[in-house]
Amino acid sequence: MRRTVTEHQKAVLEVLAHAWKGGEGTAVLHDAGTRVPLADAPGRVLAEALSAPLDLPPFANSQMDGFAVRVNDAEKQTKDVDSRKSTVYRVAAAIPAGSVPPPLQAGMAAPIMTGAMLPPGANAVVPVEQANPAHFPEEGGTVELPATAPGTFVRARGSDLAAGAVAIPGGALLNAAHIGLASALGSSSLTVNPRVRVLLVTTGDEVLLPGDPRAADGLPEGMIFDANMALLRANLQQAGVEVVLAPVVRDEPHALLMVLDEYVDTVDLVVSTGGISAGAFEVVKQALSGFEVDFVSVALQPGGPQALGTYRGVPFIGFPGNPVSGVVSFELFLRPALTELLGVPAPRPRVLAALGHPLSSPEGKHQVRRGIYEGPGYESAASVREVGGPASHLLGPLAQANALIHVPAGVTELHAGSKVEVWLL
Repeated sequence: MRRTVTEHQKAVLEVLAHAWKGGEGTAVLHDAGTRVPLADAPGRVLAEALSAPLDLPPFANSQMDGFAVRVNDAEKQTKDVDSRKSTVYRVAAAIPAGSVPPPLQAGMAAPIMTGAMLPPGANAVVPVEQANPAHFPEEGGTVELPATAPGTFVRARGSDLAAGAVAIPGGALLNAAHIGLASALGSSSLTVNPRVRVLLVTTGDEVLLPGDPRAADGLPEGMIFDANMALLRANLQQAGVEVVLAPVVRDEPHALLMVLDEYVDTVDLVVSTGGISAGAFEVVKQALSGFEVDFVSVALQPGGPQALGTYRGVPFIGFPGNPVSGVVSFELFLRPALTELLGVPAPRPRVLAALGHPLSSPEGKHQVRRGIYEGPGYESAASVREVGGPASHLLGPLAQANALIHVPAGVTELHAGSKVEVWLL
């Protein structure tokens, strides 16, 4: 029976969840968190909530360059303090950021810089632009300031975050804002979930890695440079996975088994490319036919052939050998499962867009096309157009694409302007 895309997505999720949630396998989801420097934390998942050890800001400070003053609390009842008379103050010593000022005496105004600590006794700041004169006079001079209300241009202690409050919840996918907040709270490192270790195996007698000495005088006839390993390694790394690269495996079953046995005890998942279709030299299918690995057909183009199961208790996922098929398989099956189980990577944004041209699709297959998405403008709706064709070997269009166009299995013809689901890359 041919699986639907949804059925295979569910199957992949179940295999990984069983292995990683305490079944036979590495139980990576239960591993203790690891402490990493803030510089290495973006893109990782926070293992435990970070509580604020102090107030933010830790002291009341000025929001503006201006004058710290004490105004009567009765001003809170005044609807229009700007209409009240201005007051002449004697100028106190200036307060730069980073200093601890003395208490403010009655009738005094202290020049204060943005971010500087508000002196005891002060409860408002008047911007220097509103002063007369509109600059900072010498200490001991005078300045005329308009009436203002208590709390004006004052950042109260703890107004951003109170000590003891949850600053970043456990399970958060850490971004730049999280890192800035953690640093402001004095954290130099964070406890994050361990990365999943994935063994990436590329197969094929015809495959050479760039830089192989056999191609020193040019690519030998009948050979191709690897794209699958490079493509999937980049995708996995961007998804927050630690990638372990196996040597390219020739089309001999025992060679694949030797590689798997060498690495399988040190990884959480094995991903292979190639060797799972209906050809005469499908090395992955031949090598793993006696193991707990299913070779199935999914109603998907590109990416129909799929392999899924376990090898010695470790999850095994086999993708087709054509480069675009591998990328589509990763995006539809593995990436969403990683997101659901590990919290990383972030899901691909999914939008509806108007198709810029007619498009046909084979009956009974979920079709995924490479596309160029143009988001909605001031007077234009979101649109998408296919780049290249459906062939799964076309790397040029893949490099141009910024989106994947999804055509459901029951749709064979789409007209220009039809709404289609688009995943943004």
